[in-house]
Amino acid sequence: MSNIPETMRAMVLKRHSDMDALEFETAWPVPKPQGREVLIKVAACGLNNTDVNTRAGWYSKSVTDATTGGAYDLDAAADNTWGGAGVQFPRVQGADVCGHVVSVADPQDEGLIGQRVITDAWLRDWDEPMNMHKTVYFGSEADGGFAEYTKIDVRNVHAVQSDLSDVELATFSCSYSTAEGMLSRARVGEGDRVLITGASGGVGGALIQLANRRGAVTIALASEAKHAEVAKTNPDHILPRAPENPNAALKQATGSESVDVVADIVAGPYFGTVIDALDRGGRYTTSGAIAGPMVELDVRTLYLMDLTFTGSTVIPPSVFTDLVGYIERGEVKPVVAGTHALEDFKAGQQAFIDKKHTGNIVVVP
Repeated sequence: MSNIPETMRAMVLKRHSDMDALEFETAWPVPKPQGREVLIKVAACGLNNTDVNTRAGWYSKSVTDATTGGAYDLDAAADNTWGGAGVQFPRVQGADVCGHVVSVADPQDEGLIGQRVITDAWLRDWDEPMNMHKTVYFGSEADGGFAEYTKIDVRNVHAVQSDLSDVELATFSCSYSTAEGMLSRARVGEGDRVLITGASGGVGGALIQLANRRGAVTIALASEAKHAEVAKTNPDHILPRAPENPNAALKQATGSESVDVVADIVAGPYFGTVIDALDRGGRYTTSGAIAGPMVELDVRTLYLMDLTFTGSTVIPPSVFTDLVGYIERGEVKPVVAGTHALEDFKAGQQAFIDKKHTGNIVVVP
């Protein structure tokens, strides 16, 4: 299209550091699609923990603290992204894009021009799409959507037929695919009792909705000030964020002292307590550690209780395809906590870090 500008507004990460590492650029080059890539005019892009953690360098194993959004002292070659390789700066972050395709590199993809799409953030070698070693993340190892335009492989975009707004659609990609990946790894099915930590966040709310969709009994842990908002995602039960005796709290709420599955994105000091809430043969699944990555585990509990632990990061391509179907059929709903303009990005990220919200915060270029 001839009306695509040469430059754009973008929030650009220049290094690992505090918020001062982010610089708002008003004349950043518009990316040029190549191969099977398409150019998207960004309408909205959701904020996620990975944006904060990558900026701060938290993914490096040299960091053992909880995620605070502050900077860490890192080696130059630190393992500081989801993929375990160093971030290349400058970097435009942002994985949860909703926008319209405005240009394509390959004529066979011209049918997408003008369509509203959302992005699957896992960038793959499409000759080996299941090869985890060849999978990197949009907005971390490649430029993402905190800008007016972004480019991505055509196989990572999905047109969505929905009455939801651009902002609402920008809440799904990272949080809901992460949650669905966790539930799939833990084989959550009908009747399973699922304890969900961090239930007021984007992934937590997605876990509630997607576990409900599978017919599970959902028990949400969230600060009591957020219970009314968390209730809108329809968990079967809501408990305080960290009850001292979860078995007793579970017994009072559900009639059972234990659960079949713990879906955890918090970890930290409370890890051992939620593990003790698992029934014999229970499953623990995780895709986050916002309260701290270093935990204590009594290995006797692991083997004597016949527990199964699974981590979940890289997911099969089918997870995102399934998610688009859930959206189009109205089986999941967005939870928007607020929006921020691109030039107000730092305030939006600070609000995200402060964790006073429920749901997802979205950046609108």
